[in-house]
Amino acid sequence: MVNKDNKLDTAHFYIGTSGWTYDHWKGLFYPQDLPRSKWFDFYARHFNAVEVNATFYRRFKDQTYHKWRERAPTGFRYVLKTPRFITHRKLLLHVEDNIHEFCQSANLLGEHLGMILLQVAPRMPFDLERVRNALMAFEDPGRVAVEFRAKQWYCEQIQQLLHEVGAAFCSADSPKTELVEWVTSRRAYIRLHGRKCWYSYNYSDAELLEIAKLAFRMTQQGAEEVYIFFNNDFEGYAPKNALQLQSIIKSNFR
Repeated sequence: MVNKDNKLDTAHFYIGTSGWTYDHWKGLFYPQDLPRSKWFDFYARHFNAVEVNATFYRRFKDQTYHKWRERAPTGFRYVLKTPRFITHRKLLLHVEDNIHEFCQSANLLGEHLGMILLQVAPRMPFDLERVRNALMAFEDPGRVAVEFRAKQWYCEQIQQLLHEVGAAFCSADSPKTELVEWVTSRRAYIRLHGRKCWYSYNYSDAELLEIAKLAFRMTQQGAEEVYIFFNNDFEGYAPKNALQLQSIIKSNFR
């Protein structure tokens, strides 16, 4: 157990899944007879955050953001994924206006906006200034977590850049990347795609304990908020593992 003088007492852990509207979760996470219209309310009773991948694929009307804000309980946080038009089509070039427009939508969530996830396309060339310019276009770079899916970005230069602008490094667990302990902001971010295979991996108790320990060490390095999302949605592994991680943290690190 962690003693009272530890930083963990003031750190907030936001744990959830990458999305909540998965039909195959019915009977695995959502009760079989629960109407789809009540899925979010059920989700929000179990988790205090959700990563919205849908914003990566399409644009939503203002009324959708207003609806999300109204339905969220006190303390609940949304994380929005930056549109692929910005990250994967324009490859972060000349995207300042696009980012400003996206931020206007994100701000409609009010106090329920947690962070914004910026995923750098694997094919984007290594360009520090391009990343810097994109991050500085956000109203608050400190609310942005950057996920890299190519090994070339895992270097001291990137770590220093993120620290300078106050953005968070997204520590991603996948068949291509391993979790690292970089803390470059007052917020830390862990994204779990599946260790041995994408999206259909069921994390073991030992692996979840390892992830909990990593999150704890991040708070020791100055993270005041730690966001942890499971993106292994197949077979309902994501909500299952997220609930397990919550229990581990509560039992061992509170």
